[in-house]
Amino acid sequence: MPDTFIDSELNDTIVSSKQVYLRVLKIMTTARSMAAVYDQNRNVAKYVHSTSSGHEAIQIAFGINLKTCDVAYPYYRDDSMLLAMGFTPYELMLQLLAKGDDYFSGGRTYYSHPSSLKDDKPIIPHQSSATGMQAIPATGAAHGISYLERINKLNQVEKPIVLCSLGDGCVTEGEVAEALQMAVLKELPIIYLVQDNGWGISASKDEMRAMDAFEYAAGFKGLKRERINGSDVIECIEKIEKIVNWVRINRKPVLVHSKVPLLNHHTSGVRMEWYRDDIDEHKLNDPMPGLINLLIDLGEEEHELFTMQNKIFDEINLEFFKAFKSNEPNTDSIKLHEFAPTPVLKEEGTRTPSESQTISMVDAALYAVDEILAQYPEALFYGQDVGKRLGGVFREAATLSGKHGSHRVFNTPIQEAYIVGSTQGMSAVGCKPIVEIQFADYIWPAVNQLVTELSKSCYLSMGKFPVQSLIRIPTGAYGSGGPYHSGSIESSILQIKGIKVVYPSNAADMKGLMKAAFLDPNPVIMFEHKGLYWSKVPGSEKAKTPEPDSDYVIPLGKARIVIVASNEQTEIGNTCTIITYGMGVYWAMSAAEHFKNQVEIIDLRTLNPCDELSVFESVKKHGKVLVLTEETLRNSFAEALAGRIAKECFKYLDAPVQTLGALNLPAVPLNSELEKTMLPNAEKTRAAIEYLLNY
Repeated sequence: MPDTFIDSELNDTIVSSKQVYLRVLKIMTTARSMAAVYDQNRNVAKYVHSTSSGHEAIQIAFGINLKTCDVAYPYYRDDSMLLAMGFTPYELMLQLLAKGDDYFSGGRTYYSHPSSLKDDKPIIPHQSSATGMQAIPATGAAHGISYLERINKLNQVEKPIVLCSLGDGCVTEGEVAEALQMAVLKELPIIYLVQDNGWGISASKDEMRAMDAFEYAAGFKGLKRERINGSDVIECIEKIEKIVNWVRINRKPVLVHSKVPLLNHHTSGVRMEWYRDDIDEHKLNDPMPGLINLLIDLGEEEHELFTMQNKIFDEINLEFFKAFKSNEPNTDSIKLHEFAPTPVLKEEGTRTPSESQTISMVDAALYAVDEILAQYPEALFYGQDVGKRLGGVFREAATLSGKHGSHRVFNTPIQEAYIVGSTQGMSAVGCKPIVEIQFADYIWPAVNQLVTELSKSCYLSMGKFPVQSLIRIPTGAYGSGGPYHSGSIESSILQIKGIKVVYPSNAADMKGLMKAAFLDPNPVIMFEHKGLYWSKVPGSEKAKTPEPDSDYVIPLGKARIVIVASNEQTEIGNTCTIITYGMGVYWAMSAAEHFKNQVEIIDLRTLNPCDELSVFESVKKHGKVLVLTEETLRNSFAEALAGRIAKECFKYLDAPVQTLGALNLPAVPLNSELEKTMLPNAEKTRAAIEYLLNY
């Protein structure tokens, strides 16, 4: 079957009527009037925005063809598409002016950045402004729909499709390639609409690309392609109807490349007259004059059309004034929706059942995911090498694919960005994804998605689209793993707000935190220390514990007291507390054996939210504290926590807050002696304790 469409493949039975074209003209006029009013009131429309002038025909064609079961990812210039879906000018203006009644974001994000769960419109998950970044979440939504359809969990009469709208300038992004690769690999029901106006911001098409999106898409085998003249309303309406129907029936991806004129500024902050010399040329391709002539040919009176347009312009002026007069956001709302409420608020289930077998941490993770997949059909687990042949490079997914099916537990390409970013779309359509990044050192290609899409979704959508995403990341040094397999990177991730971070140090906590992280409706990073997986690192034998029962959960943000100092030693001021996590727990435990009853150890277990109450209580009780981490110390989470301790517990301290971590070097060396020299260990921890107690 050829990549491009041939008419015999499409449903060609529906011919657009004059009423459809009248509707298109009204929407187009509304969008043009809005753009004009915004430009005339630049002192009021002060927040940066883009409009769809010139792009309207292709946007409207999609907007009127999407159904309420569909999922749409419009981009920042798609206000005509939103009008065609049924959103009112007033609703869009509230977002333009960042007003408190803005349904999409409550004044938190830009114009034409919708997020909607309205029953009478397509689902529109939150997406970022980062051009091209939306391709991965949108493909993840199509991936989720395809999975739910396979297991008969769609609960839809119609078969939904996904629309991902893109500007041509972003198609050169690597993440767009990852999205297209997965769409054809998994045969997903998604349409990529590329609106090509020949410009980035001030960079022209000739500066940015060697080929256009249609030509580029030919490299993705199985991706159907169609060129559509975005200046021709008839072509847009008739072809888009056919393409949407084709994808709805055939459940395969299509890329639509539409050449469109840009009749307005790139954004309100980058004026077209500053750098463009092709404005008159673009005006020649304006779709509106041709549409008006078409309607006149179909019997409409020219003066009636102009009267209708003038009336719309007057109405838009009134709507803009109404939006301008509406209330600003209440500043007390600023902290709302950082996270969606979690159902796990207390420790529940049995941590140590009678006759329970002692298991390693890697088995605890395996058993937890196995139980999750058995209980929740909407759960999936995917990543590199987690499929049935290997079951994970650490065997942390062994048997899962064979047991639950390769449609639920499967390998991905080497696409860290897709692995993480797809969970946003998966979550938006009702899936519960668990994914894995093979090593912490490999997370960086995924951080773009983590920051731009996952972390902000709940906050910027005013709680409509929290992202339920459990992201597993093996971390830490485990014996000459070398510079790309030994890193600890939690401080970099903790700088991303809107993400929860857990870090278990033993098998029971691994299982309890894994279950709680899965049930949490927010993005959760789960760091799993490779050196603790099998307790092969000397001193870490106690990471093995009896297996908790299947209902065991630990609330995120609750630390554990590992060792308690005696009251006698505490009363005479001869104790200290160690605040740590991960492998640090075992360095601290080994070191504490040399200081009988003098050391309390707090295992944080969760780094965000951090149980500062337990930390501060322990510090106030003992007066001396060591914050211990495996990370390089400078500018780390450990140093930040030490600063908070110093601030909150200053009058209780009997010594300066001490910190211990790895040497401040770019990577963990491969040579075992160099590795030992760089990292903390029990002996270094012992020396730090001795210094504190003798201070």
